[in-house]
Amino acid sequence: MYSVTSGCSVSELNQMIAESLRADPRLRSVTVTAEISGFKHHAASGHWYFLLKDACAAISCVMFRQNNLRSGLYPRDGDRVTVRGYVEFYGRDGKVQLYVMEMKAAGLGSLYEQFEILKQKLKTEGLFDPGRKRLLPQIPRKVAVITSASGAALHDILNVSGQRSPFVPIVLIPSAVQGPGAAKELVSALEKVPLIPDVEAVIIGRGGGSPEDLWCFNEEIVARAVAACPVPVVSGVGHETDFTICDYAADIRASTPSNAAEIVFPDREELMGKVQLFRTELVRSVSGRLHGTMLQVLHLKDRIQKLSPESVLHSLLDRTHQTRQRLNNAIRLELRERENDRKQTQIRLNYGIERLFASREHELDRIRTALQAISPMNVLERGYAMVFDPEGKVIPDAEAAGKQRDMEIRFRDGTVHTRRKE
Repeated sequence: MYSVTSGCSVSELNQMIAESLRADPRLRSVTVTAEISGFKHHAASGHWYFLLKDACAAISCVMFRQNNLRSGLYPRDGDRVTVRGYVEFYGRDGKVQLYVMEMKAAGLGSLYEQFEILKQKLKTEGLFDPGRKRLLPQIPRKVAVITSASGAALHDILNVSGQRSPFVPIVLIPSAVQGPGAAKELVSALEKVPLIPDVEAVIIGRGGGSPEDLWCFNEEIVARAVAACPVPVVSGVGHETDFTICDYAADIRASTPSNAAEIVFPDREELMGKVQLFRTELVRSVSGRLHGTMLQVLHLKDRIQKLSPESVLHSLLDRTHQTRQRLNNAIRLELRERENDRKQTQIRLNYGIERLFASREHELDRIRTALQAISPMNVLERGYAMVFDPEGKVIPDAEAAGKQRDMEIRFRDGTVHTRRKE
């Protein structure tokens, strides 16, 4: 132990403070509910730095990347949250910090505020504009469903589709629909849609639940993924009174998963009625044209009999043959041009894909080379060694080494533990 009365360095004083804090079991696990201020997201490391404050005081906080990824929450200044963590003394800066392990929104009011802020932000960006909404096909060739594989929503959708359009194939892309990580799973599922052939419509959603249960459908990454999906998306989340950001970003909002299925899958009885109507109209149209044609034939036959039938007939046959030839030539030419256009488009697409892969491969090689260049193991390979204290921290110089009794020397091929004699 160091003696304060005999004098000590700043480092020694900070170490004494840190040891005192660690010795208090009350500070090893604390839960705090307060407002976030000065929030910063460090882009390189992914860590969060912020203050928790109330009307009278504030404390510095850090939440490391591996913990904030599990929180399912992206806080902003002014948000009221409940956090759990432990208190440590950061010796380098000489300050007390709360190291946050878990974070959640403190009540419905905070969730609603986040909902309104994000809704207004995306609306300002034009993500909800009616002009960008797409129409669903009348009879989709295939439908993708993004929901839980074990949820009631899937059962409802399959039940409705089986009654209305059993001939339309369904592809399930399973995803979590609540809890931490659900938003990322929904985004991943949406990104798989373009990879499935013939999918012409997407249903995304789940059954009812609390606002917290439905919160993954209010995440910004989900809204942007829905808007970016190249296939029309129908959102059916919760009950009729539930509204999510996903609903606003989708091409069509359904009140429930069952309603979403009713929107996407056409009723076969209605289709049969439309087919019958089209058949009736077609028969009526063809009959009218045939009747008119028969009258024209009779009229022409009358004229042929009066005006040299043989010459008129030969002239008509010749003109018909020429017209047929021109029509066939035009059709063949158009087909060749379309085929050439398709081949040119395929060539350009393949070339673009090859260039993209080559660029990504080159970038990967560059990063790999850079990482190898700065790797400490390369230094060890040249015969150097690294010295660590018992806590695994690097000892940078002889002065720091003089303060350590036990040290660990790491060589290229192994580690040696040493103890300094007094």
